[in-house]
Amino acid sequence: MSGKRDKGTGGNPWVNQTGPDPDETDEPEDQLPPSPWDLEVAPPPSPWGGDGAPGPGPGPGPGPGPGSGSGAGSGSGPATQTSSAWGDKVGPPSMRRPPPEKKGFSVPPLLIPIGAGVLVVALVAIVLVALSGGDKKADPGQSPSPPAGTPTAPQSSYQPPPNALPVGFGVSLVPAQGWAVVTWEKLGKQVAVYPPGVTPSPSAQARTFFWVRQKQNVTANAYLLGIVEGETENEVAQLGNVRNLPCPKDVLVECVAIDYTSTAKMNGEDVQVKGSVEVYRRKDNVVTALDFRTRVDFAQKADADAAIMKKSVIDSL
Repeated sequence: MSGKRDKGTGGNPWVNQTGPDPDETDEPEDQLPPSPWDLEVAPPPSPWGGDGAPGPGPGPGPGPGPGSGSGAGSGSGPATQTSSAWGDKVGPPSMRRPPPEKKGFSVPPLLIPIGAGVLVVALVAIVLVALSGGDKKADPGQSPSPPAGTPTAPQSSYQPPPNALPVGFGVSLVPAQGWAVVTWEKLGKQVAVYPPGVTPSPSAQARTFFWVRQKQNVTANAYLLGIVEGETENEVAQLGNVRNLPCPKDVLVECVAIDYTSTAKMNGEDVQVKGSVEVYRRKDNVVTALDFRTRVDFAQKADADAAIMKKSVIDSL
């Protein structure tokens, strides 16, 4: 410690220096190189159209257009004027998906012809009901007349005896002596002969039967084949050929017959059976079938009785 002040160029930092402010000296400071961020950058072209119109960015754009003032070129808000295809003073199209259009109730095209057909059927039914109703004041007991063109039953001078069994359409059957009527048979008329001591019943086995039945609007040949197939079902049968018969009356237009033999089971035993079917069709399309079937051991008596009963049926045709 000598008490002397050090003499140096730096001076005392704690002592106020007198003299000019360093900022006010005339000595120029070193200049920094120019920054690329201070350079003026040209604005990008506007996406909304317009020749030379600047896009969003700082400062006003050159000349009139959407880039000047506070428009799209000033970056202060959305575009309000544009030369685009969306029209005048509209902004860019929205990127949001528009809501689905509400569809009203529509009728499927397939239901239109179906509904029309149902309507036509209903109208036709109403018209038919109205036409068939007739006059409500008419006599209810009056029977309708047959339509034109429908064949009617021929007029016959045959008068059946009192013991004749009516079959239908003016046809009747006169049973031979000893033949019982099969009362439980509801189709046509059937008579049969049972063995001695056997009570007639649906489960009883008859020795022979003669059956007259009828059908309309079929051929005699088709009716004959259907009967033969039913009679010989589940039997070992040998069928003859279908043959044409000479029609015994002018009113008949088709006359056919067939004979057959078969082996049937009766009470657990094999029984030999013979049978025949004759079918006659009249002009009015009423077909009458004579179905005869008998055990071979009873055939002599049955054949003679069947010939008499066939004649009674043919006389009534």
